[in-house]
Amino acid sequence: MESELSVRKEDIVKNRLEELRKERGIKQEELAATMEVSRQTIGSLENGRYNPSIILAFKLAHYFNLSIEEIFIYQEDEQ
Repeated sequence: MESELSVRKEDIVKNRLEELRKERGIKQEELAATMEVSRQTIGSLENGRYNPSIILAFKLAHYFNLSIEEIFIYQEDEQ
C-alpha cells in the first residue's frame, strides 16, 4: 500500500534558491563551497533538475535563516 505522503514522479518541488542567492549577492561557487557541494549541484537545484537531500535542505535553510518551507515549495500534480 502506497503512503499518501509519498512523492510521485509527477509531484514537483520548486525552490527560491536562485532568487535568495541573487538577493544576497552570492555566487553559485560561494554557496557551493559553503554547502560543501559542487557548483553544478547548486545550478541543478536552482533549475529544478535536482532535489536536495534533507541534510542539504536543512543546511540551506540555516544558511539563509529561513525555514525549509520558505525555500522549497512542494506541489502535487493535480492529474
